[in-house]
Amino acid sequence: QVQLVESGGGLVQAGGSLRLSCAVSGRTVSWYVMAWFRQAPGQEREFVASIRWSGGTTSYADSVKGRFTISRDDAKNTVYLQMNSLQPEDTAVYYCCSNNVVSTKVSAYNYWGQGTQVTVSS
Repeated sequence: QVQLVESGGGLVQAGGSLRLSCAVSGRTVSWYVMAWFRQAPGQEREFVASIRWSGGTTSYADSVKGRFTISRDDAKNTVYLQMNSLQPEDTAVYYCCSNNVVSTKVSAYNYWGQGTQVTVSS
């Protein structure tokens, strides 16, 4: 089993920044893919970014390219999502998830955190 715990959400003004963290525990994660998804009220959960734990290859949704950066800290078993130039449309609950394949589909991921709320005011 893999346990994922997100933190770092909050309220920020448009143009501001936040850094989300996802602490990973449980099974060895060196072969895993870590990803962030988000879900706004009344909308489907959507892919934001992913990173291969081994090698660090990243992938981003077009809507966040150039503004968000996903990274990992091997020593801390933690994945981060640095979010810059935040806009009101980025408001959502952000979820960390994990699996052993790279995918932008919710159904591909077996392990999920509880989510952290990000609210961007205009």
